[in-house]
Amino acid sequence: METTAVVRRSPAPDLARSIYLLWGHHPNPGRSGLSVTAIVRAGIEIADADGLDAVSMRKVASHLGAGAMSLYAYVPGKDELTALMVDSVYGELYDDVDAATNAGDWRAAMKFVAAQNWAIYQRHPWLLDLVSTRPNLGPNISRKYETELRPLDGIGLSDVEMDAALTLVLGHVDSAARARRSTTRAQAESGMTDAEWWGVVGPVLSQVMVDEDLPTAGRVGSAVGAQFNSAYSPEHALTFGLDTILDGIQARIKANSP
Repeated sequence: METTAVVRRSPAPDLARSIYLLWGHHPNPGRSGLSVTAIVRAGIEIADADGLDAVSMRKVASHLGAGAMSLYAYVPGKDELTALMVDSVYGELYDDVDAATNAGDWRAAMKFVAAQNWAIYQRHPWLLDLVSTRPNLGPNISRKYETELRPLDGIGLSDVEMDAALTLVLGHVDSAARARRSTTRAQAESGMTDAEWWGVVGPVLSQVMVDEDLPTAGRVGSAVGAQFNSAYSPEHALTFGLDTILDGIQARIKANSP
């Protein structure tokens, strides 16, 4: 039986072009004013308003009053546009590469880093929709990495541990931000705030759980509800978890010391 070989096109040229775009190698703006910068700005405005799924080359073109095909002379497609959008918004995080170091000692710096990333998820919640496990290697994300690593340099961690510690902090912020977005969506969909929801659920639970052998769950759940007027607080989870992570990093530093 005759077989036909499947030829797979290497993604290397497209990847290389994407990196050149990220690092500012842009086509000259057109006479209409169309440019990579304008296209990226339009994509961010659409994503901020309606989410990342709402961004398409056609919708961006409409937003700019241009023809959809004209965009492809500047940005090859949505994947490249998304990478450019992500790198652009991460440029908002820090004024300079010593911003985190200037926040204080390494613990204060990591809390500053967490707060900055927490805030950017609030400004651009569509960042939470990104699913790629490969880093976007644009200039702003590279500077972000440098800025966030500097406070960890020279405190007793190896280079690999520095990266792992930062990844742990950022992953925790990401998780808490996702929980906050879920809470916000639940409030919007139900038409009830967390306090209103707990005001209905709490008293009912205190009645139906009375005969159940769940004394610890009942006590702790009631304490949480009384504290936060909700079954969960993303903000408390963020601060408690961050302190616990930093305690663990401190223990690692101590264990590494001679």
